[in-house]
Amino acid sequence: MNAHAPRIEPPRLGEPYLLTPGPLTTSYAVKEAMLKDWGSWDGDFRAMTQDMRIRLLNLLGDGSDDFDCVPIQGSGTFSVEAMLASFIPRDGKALVLANGAYGMRAAQTMEYLGRDFRLLDKGDYLPPRGHEVAMILAEDPDITHVVAIHCETSSGILNPVEEISEAVYTAGRKLLIDSMSAFGAIPLDVSKIRYEALVSSANKCIEGVPGFGFVLARKSELEAAKGNSHSMSLDIHAQWAHMNKTGQWRFTPPTHVIAAFLEALRAHEAEGGVAGRGKRYMRNRDVMVSGMRELGFDTLLENRWLSPIIVTFFCPSDPNFVFDHFYELMKDKGFIIYPGKLTVVDSFRVGCIGQMDEHVMRQVVIAARESLREMGVTSATPPAAALQERAKLAS
Repeated sequence: MNAHAPRIEPPRLGEPYLLTPGPLTTSYAVKEAMLKDWGSWDGDFRAMTQDMRIRLLNLLGDGSDDFDCVPIQGSGTFSVEAMLASFIPRDGKALVLANGAYGMRAAQTMEYLGRDFRLLDKGDYLPPRGHEVAMILAEDPDITHVVAIHCETSSGILNPVEEISEAVYTAGRKLLIDSMSAFGAIPLDVSKIRYEALVSSANKCIEGVPGFGFVLARKSELEAAKGNSHSMSLDIHAQWAHMNKTGQWRFTPPTHVIAAFLEALRAHEAEGGVAGRGKRYMRNRDVMVSGMRELGFDTLLENRWLSPIIVTFFCPSDPNFVFDHFYELMKDKGFIIYPGKLTVVDSFRVGCIGQMDEHVMRQVVIAARESLREMGVTSATPPAAALQERAKLAS
């Protein structure tokens, strides 16, 4: 255990671990921070908001002085829509990179916005690559922005944003990153990876609770965003300008959630920041994946694309395996897993983030083994057709 290792607390009696990509299991200190009421116009709360914005900007590394932080009420999807609508001009065009549900949701958002876009859909198994982006940008000069998902949690793929960024800026375009489930655990140092804005939310790798998202964007982009948005409440420029002028949110803020998030940010810093948090999550993944594979389960992805956020497993071919039954057995043992979100094969997902460490992940594997036994499943091997489909699409 290193000097920055956090004290991982078990959930309260009767509460299961949430093995999901967020909401996730939070610490007692984060929960307890919500026991006090705050006035949204009060100076103390304005100071909390400013403290939070500064702490988030510090996670960007060298070069963060060029950025500012704009929190947005609502779920992460609210902030994604706000980012797309505010930074892509109405006469602009986006290249949306998709390899799962959240890339497709970004494309759907562009449809709702009535903004022009082009879609690169890589399916469930593979990431978009830099050379593919470069090729599309070379043949389509109307594209002004590229939208990339940092970690696609429907499959668990950690996308290669470094090479995507290089292709985007070599072509003279702009990059917007949905880092919803990766920010805080996977580095996005602006001195090493160029982008104009990223979006994330409170209830992911910082280990806060749901209630707001945030956009970290270049000040030049924020200034240029005036008048772009389709929405009053999701207008990032308006939120930014008002917050910088008054220190207040334009509309009622999630005060208790902000208090909890500040506590989570302090714990994040104490653990060693992005590097420390990412190290724990990677160890969680490695221990869990190794144990599940020993039981016979197979991952959707090759090792090189496995994220430390969430891992997708094929469902076993054994006729006694029924996911809903498996889910309930795992829940009875204290673990809530996630259903699959793939269109091609039956699958389920196990998250690696939240207040968990490798000791918890070993218990997850034991619970899975016992659940298979109780179901009468003799083999966790996936259907041959699933493996063939993976090999075909990954080739």
